[in-house]
Amino acid sequence: MIDHLDRSILRYLKEDGRMTATALAAKVGLTVAPCHRRLRDLEASGVIRGYRADIDPAAVGLGFEAIVFVTLRQVDRATMEIFENRVADNANIVEAQRLFGSPDYLLKVIAEDLPAYQRFYDAELSSLPGVERLTSTLVMKNLKPNTGPPV
Repeated sequence: MIDHLDRSILRYLKEDGRMTATALAAKVGLTVAPCHRRLRDLEASGVIRGYRADIDPAAVGLGFEAIVFVTLRQVDRATMEIFENRVADNANIVEAQRLFGSPDYLLKVIAEDLPAYQRFYDAELSSLPGVERLTSTLVMKNLKPNTGPPV
């Protein structure tokens, strides 16, 4: 169970994951040693899953986004496992969720532009195992990026 100090640590790290333990300790009102210990405990318990750079896809030439709804022909363990492994291994699929009901999956795909997405759709998405139907919705504007859970 996390307390108010842990939540405070998490809020500051969500804003700046590169914050030093010293700066973090000052922000949450602890000395460095107990702050560092709490930080290690949050990491060890899996509350903090990791640290990564937040890269703007458009800045690296991948400014086109599509949301793809996937319906599988057959929803059995073997088909889902193969499908999910292929999705997880594909760098252009940047988010994926398995859904209750129909469709079976929601994928967020990035590409350079519409022609690149069309090539990706034809070569990669349509060849995923078990796919019965793919429905794409193009993203016009990102209003709120995934910022993680509220803490």
